[in-house]
Amino acid sequence: MLTLLLLLTSICSAAVSNDLYTRSNLPTSFEWDSSGILIAPKNDSRDIAGIKDPSIIQVDGTYHVFASTAKESGYSLVYLNFTDFSDANSAPFYYLDQTAIGTGYRAAPQIFYFEPHNLWYLIYQNGNAAYSTNPDLSNPAGWSAPTNFFASEPDIIADNIGNGYWVDMWVICDALNCYLFSSDDNGHLYRSETTFSDFPAGMGNTVIALSDETDIYDVYEASNVYHIGDSQYLLLVEAIGSDGNRYFRSWTSTNLTGTWTGLANTESNPFARWNNVQFNGTAWTKSISHGEMIRTEVDQTMTISTEEFRYLYQGVDPAASEDYNALPWRLGLLVQT
Repeated sequence: MLTLLLLLTSICSAAVSNDLYTRSNLPTSFEWDSSGILIAPKNDSRDIAGIKDPSIIQVDGTYHVFASTAKESGYSLVYLNFTDFSDANSAPFYYLDQTAIGTGYRAAPQIFYFEPHNLWYLIYQNGNAAYSTNPDLSNPAGWSAPTNFFASEPDIIADNIGNGYWVDMWVICDALNCYLFSSDDNGHLYRSETTFSDFPAGMGNTVIALSDETDIYDVYEASNVYHIGDSQYLLLVEAIGSDGNRYFRSWTSTNLTGTWTGLANTESNPFARWNNVQFNGTAWTKSISHGEMIRTEVDQTMTISTEEFRYLYQGVDPAASEDYNALPWRLGLLVQT
C-alpha cells in the first residue's frame, strides 16, 4: 500500500509540481507596510493638483517613474528618476508634453523594454490606447509621437461600456503573443492581442477577460498583469469598496488567455486595502489606488519576483472633497511584510 501511495504521489507531483510550486510562492492573504507621502506635485507653474498612476522600474540602481499629472483642466504625463526613495520628492519633474508625445489628454503610463526592437515602450491612454517609443530611457526628450493601437474603440467595448470610460491600458507578452488589457469603469476587464512578431501592429480580437455584472465597482480599473514564473500570472484590479475607498483585488492564472482564479479578492481579504496596510503614524490615505510593482526585470514579459513585493501606489487625503480631477493624489510605497 505504501509503495502504491508513493508511486501515485510521484506521478501527481511530476504532473503538477510547477503549478504547486509557483502557487506556494504566493500567500493567500497579504500584509503591507506603507511609507508616508513620497512624491507630491511641485510648486511650479504647472499648478497640478495630483500626481497619479505611477509606472516604475529599477535599472542599474536608478528608479525610473512615469506618472499622470492631474488638474481640473486635464491630464498629462511626467517623468522623474532617483536612486533612493528618500530623494524621490526632490527629483526634478520632466513634463512629457515637451516631447513629441505632445499636449492634450495623456494618462496612465506603463513603461517596459521590448527586446526585439531594442526600444523602450511607453503605453498610455489618449482616448484610445497609445504608445510612444524611445531608444534611450535616460533621454526623456527622446519619446516619439503617439501611435494608436486601434483605429477606434473596439465594438465589444462600445457595446459594454455604458456610462464608463475606456481606460488604463496594460501590455504583457508571452513567447507567442502580446496582450493589451484595459478597463471600462463599468465592471469589465478586456483583453486584446497581436502576435509577438507583429507587435505593436495588429492589435485586435478584443474579448472580456473578467467581469462583474452585479457590482461594476468590483472590477473597476487600473489592472496590472505580471508573470511570476513557470507559466503563472498574477492579475491585480482596482475596486471601489463599500466604504467608497479604493483597493486592489487579485487573481492568478496559468496562462494569459485562461480563467482567472481568485487569490485575495475580497474586502475582508484584499490584495491591498486600508485594512491590511500598516502606516508609520497617522494613515495619510484610506484609498490604495492605481500603481505598479517595482520591476527590476524590465522587458515585455512583466516578470516580477515573488520574494518581496514593493508597490508604488497613489493615495489621497481622506478629507479631500474636490472634484475627481482636482483631488490631491500623492504617491506612496507599499512593502509586503
